[in-house]
Amino acid sequence: MLFFSALQHVTSWITRLILLSLVLTTPTIAAQLAIVIDDFGYRTKEDNQILQLPTAVSIAILPDSPHGKIVANKAHQQGREILIHMPMAPISKQPLERDTLKPSMGQDEINRIIQHAINNVPYAVGMNNHMGSAMTSDRQAMDRVIKALNHSNLYFLDSVTIGNTQAAIAAKAAGVPSLRRHVFLDNVQTEAETRQQLARAIALARKNGSAIAIGHPHPSTVRALQQQLPLLPADIQLVAPSALLKSQPIKPIQPEQPKTPEKEPIPEQPQAPKPASWLKPAHQAIISMKQSTLIKVFSKSLSTPESDKKTMPKPANNSEDTAQ
Repeated sequence: MLFFSALQHVTSWITRLILLSLVLTTPTIAAQLAIVIDDFGYRTKEDNQILQLPTAVSIAILPDSPHGKIVANKAHQQGREILIHMPMAPISKQPLERDTLKPSMGQDEINRIIQHAINNVPYAVGMNNHMGSAMTSDRQAMDRVIKALNHSNLYFLDSVTIGNTQAAIAAKAAGVPSLRRHVFLDNVQTEAETRQQLARAIALARKNGSAIAIGHPHPSTVRALQQQLPLLPADIQLVAPSALLKSQPIKPIQPEQPKTPEKEPIPEQPQAPKPASWLKPAHQAIISMKQSTLIKVFSKSLSTPESDKKTMPKPANNSEDTAQ
C-alpha cells in the first residue's frame, strides 16, 4: 500500500509540473495578420513560388489573365483563399485591363463584368481592386459595384489606392462585408523594403488586433516572404482575410458552366464548405492557454487532496497599386 501511495504522489507531482510547463511555454496569440498577393495569373514562376508559402497567404487573381483558372484550381485544392483582383479605372491615364470597371458604367454593365470575372476566377470568396482610384472614390459607382457583390455573396477588400475611397461606406450601407488594406509590402521592389513593411504590418496587428498587408509576385517579394514567414513571431497568427470579418461565413461560389467547352479545363464543382470551419485560418491555429487560469488551477492543486484530483505578359500596373 505504501508503494502505491508513493507512486500516486509522484504521478501527481509530474502532472503538476507538466501543467506548469504549459503555462510557461504556450504562446498567447496577440494579433492576426492577413497577407494577400495581387496580380496572379500572369507570372507562372512567381505564382507557383507563392503557392508554396503557407496556405494562409491568400491570392488575388486578375480575371482575364492567361493562367487565372489554372492557378485558382491549384489554390483551391490547397485550401487557400482566393479573391478576384478586379481592374478598376484610375484617375491617371494608364493602360487598362480588359473589362475594367469605370464610373460611367451602369448597373447592367457592371453586373456583366463582375459575373464574367466570377466565371474566370472559380472558388473566389472576395474581391479587391486593381488600381481604381477613380472608381473607388465615386460613391455612386461603388454603390453599383457593391450591389453586384451582394448578389454574388462576395466580400470586398479595399486596396486603398486613394485616400477618399468610398468603398467601406458603400459596403456598410448595403450590408456587404468589407475590409481595407493597411500596408503595401513592396512599394519599393527590394527584399529589405518588403522585410521592413512586413515588420510594420506586424506592429500594426499587435497595436490594433489585426492587419492586412498586400504584396505582388515580384521576385524580391517572393524571396523576402520565403525568408520571413517561417520566422513569424509566435504571438502573430497568419490568417485568410475572411477570418477578420465579423459577419457570417463567406462561401466560395462556382461560376456558371459555359455552354460550349473552353480550351482551359472547366474547374470541378467545389465541395460545399462547412460553415463552422470556413472562417478558420487556412493553417492550423496555435492553441493558446490563459496563463492566469492555469496558474490558479496549479496553485489550487497544490492544496487539494490527491483524492480530488490546439511568363506571360506583365499585368497592367501603376503607382496606385503601391500607394500608401
